[in-house]
Amino acid sequence: MSTSTSMRRTPTLSLLTITITSLIFLSLFPRTQSEVITLTSDTFTDKIKEKDTAWFVKFCVPWCKHCKNLGSLWDDLGKAMEGEDEIEVGEVDCGLDKAVCTKVDIHSYPTFKVFYDGEEVARYQGSRDVESMKTFVLGESEKAAAKALESDKEL
Repeated sequence: MSTSTSMRRTPTLSLLTITITSLIFLSLFPRTQSEVITLTSDTFTDKIKEKDTAWFVKFCVPWCKHCKNLGSLWDDLGKAMEGEDEIEVGEVDCGLDKAVCTKVDIHSYPTFKVFYDGEEVARYQGSRDVESMKTFVLGESEKAAAKALESDKEL
C-alpha cells in the first residue's frame, strides 16, 4: 500500500514543482503594461527636458468626468506607442501636482500637450481615440525634431 500512496503523491508533487517553476520564470519578465509614465513635481521638468525626446502628456484631475470618460484610452495609447523610441507618454495628476499644472498653464481637464527638449510644441485638441492621438504625436515629434536639427545646424 505504501507504494500505491507514493505513486499518487508523485503527480501532485510534479504539478506543484511545475507550478512553482512557472511562477518563478514568469516573475523574471515584466508583464505587458502600458508605457504611461506618471510625472510629478519632482520628475516633470527633468523628464520633458530629455534630449531628442518628445513627451505626450495628459493633465487630469480625479474628479473630472471628462477625464474619467477617457477610460483606458491613455493606457491604450501608451501601449500603442511602445515601439516608438523617441516618444514617451506621460500623465500628471493636477490634483496632486498643482505646481506642475500651473507652470505649464493648465486651466481645463483633460489637457494634452506635446513637449520636446523641454519646450511645449503643441496642444492636442482632436478626436479622443488612439489612432488620431498617435498620428498627431508622431507628426508633432517629427516636426520638433526637424526644427531642433535645423537649429543645431545654424550653430
